[in-house]
Amino acid sequence: MADLRALTERFLAAPQIRPDEMAELAAAGVRHIVNNRPDGEVPDALKGAAVEAAARAAGIGYTAIPVDHGGLSPAQAEALRAVLAGAPGKVLGYCRSGTRSTMLWALAEAASGADPQTIIAAAARAGYDVRGLEPMMQKLAPAR
Repeated sequence: MADLRALTERFLAAPQIRPDEMAELAAAGVRHIVNNRPDGEVPDALKGAAVEAAARAAGIGYTAIPVDHGGLSPAQAEALRAVLAGAPGKVLGYCRSGTRSTMLWALAEAASGADPQTIIAAAARAGYDVRGLEPMMQKLAPAR
């Protein structure tokens, strides 16, 4: 099974998942998958369409929000916020290692008003370091 890391009760991050893991993911409560890995990142990488087809066949929603070498954007954070607002149950973000998914989640949480220190601590508990995003998190935070 995939290396699922809980950042919150509703959001999990993981490295690349496989189509044959969908039943296990569904059993773990995953109801929506967010693919943060762009197709063609490496020549032999699994294509998003294969994961999407398997997810949908298992009754799991799917959204692609690719994060490439160009980095993260407020638009990508907003796209993840929209998924989190509309998806029932647990949402799983995946990329090559889970780091980009965690970073995008951190920005989405900050844009939703979560405290950056709380976000940094949650990511650290899951094994990810998002401290370098604190300035961007502060910029995305709604006016208090």
